[in-house]
Amino acid sequence: MDSKERQSINSLIAREPIDETVVVMGWLRSLRKSKKFSFFVLNDGSCHNDLQIVVDANIENYDELTSQLSGAAVAFKGQIVASGGRGQKIEMQAKQGQVIGPVDETFPLQKKATSLEFLRENAHLRARTRTFAAVFRLRHELAMATHQFFSKREFFYLNSPIITGVDAEGAGEMFGVSTLRPDQMNKGEDGEWDYSNDYFGKETSLCVTGQLEAEAHCLGLGKVYTFGPTFRSENSNTPRHLAEFWMIEPEVAFADLDEVATLGSDYIKALISHALENCRDEVEFLASRLDDGEDKNKGETHLRTLEHVRDADFIKITYTQALEILGESGKKFEFPVEWGAELQTEHERYLAEEHFKLPVIVTDYPKSIKAFYMKQNEDGKTVRAMDILVPGVGELIGGSQREESLEKLQERMKELKMNEEPLWWYLDLRRFGSAPHAGFGLGFERAVMYISGMTNIRDVIAFPRTPRNCDF
Repeated sequence: MDSKERQSINSLIAREPIDETVVVMGWLRSLRKSKKFSFFVLNDGSCHNDLQIVVDANIENYDELTSQLSGAAVAFKGQIVASGGRGQKIEMQAKQGQVIGPVDETFPLQKKATSLEFLRENAHLRARTRTFAAVFRLRHELAMATHQFFSKREFFYLNSPIITGVDAEGAGEMFGVSTLRPDQMNKGEDGEWDYSNDYFGKETSLCVTGQLEAEAHCLGLGKVYTFGPTFRSENSNTPRHLAEFWMIEPEVAFADLDEVATLGSDYIKALISHALENCRDEVEFLASRLDDGEDKNKGETHLRTLEHVRDADFIKITYTQALEILGESGKKFEFPVEWGAELQTEHERYLAEEHFKLPVIVTDYPKSIKAFYMKQNEDGKTVRAMDILVPGVGELIGGSQREESLEKLQERMKELKMNEEPLWWYLDLRRFGSAPHAGFGLGFERAVMYISGMTNIRDVIAFPRTPRNCDF
């Protein structure tokens, strides 16, 4: 069979070309066989739905075809007919069949249920499962929706560098980049490592953000966004952390915090709307996985929550107001509720899920817990920062208005004992035509988790990178 003639199952289901002869190629989901005919269920990855293929025993290589195990790659040529089977409008009456790639008994993805942990250990095969095929089709659609959203709003897509000489977040959780082996490293007279013979001639790392470069470009292009990989060497094994993940970071010139807060809420709504319109089968299937013995309506609740957020007006409160609400709740939290402390996930979810029952934008955080580049408020204690909290997850977006004053930015860097030298170019942005600007960051995997309902971030990226785990 000529592979150039093949048609996707997705296109066939959309067209329903009754009586047309077509070629399909894919992987065998299941097989029910008998002496006179057999039912093959085929999926080619193009959509959530399968195609049933009826194969008569008089076909040339019937015995070879019916000896295949689930997972085998096969091809069929035949006529599309109306189907009487439940949940399917069409099926194929096969005229020819071909085994492209058989599997043997060691194939780990048999019909029996397999745990998500087992599938992480076999991540090279998990796109063959219904669950992960749905996740990665959804991830693709959310990526496309991201580009569409920002392009329609006249943003320019910026590919910010992956290798950097700056610790933009100041947390120190960065992966070093070097061509020197440990035995080639020397210390200078000051006791610091000497990088003069290294590839870049200075200490470099994998980036934790593209924000600073986005600031440089927005102050010339007006509106830009990054969408690329970022890296953190935080030694965390929680279901919410990865060492390598993707970030979307828009940056807008002449904008204040309120403008990018609105942009962020519009973006979240656009992602949910796109998923529900273009990946309804996948979203509903993934939601159905949430149902369990204790709550058989958990999946339906998840879908209603997504629709609620899509249609909601986001509430806006300050950090100080949030603490007052938490303090008056009468609820016992694991982490303390006190001014100057970070809001934890339990606090965020209480605000969004229990108190307001709506998405919440929290603004004006203490400057002591926020990055050096955030615009300082007149009170001297808080900065123009914001987090967008959604029911079911908590924080989904974090952002701020950036400090456009050179003097104030330098004062803040001195307070934090930061070295200005690596950031000379960043300070230049405040010297040459500085203007108010603001932006935010959204971890793409967390957005995919939120919309898919998956509970572990390792299950929404193809090959997760975590402590002690860099297989594949």
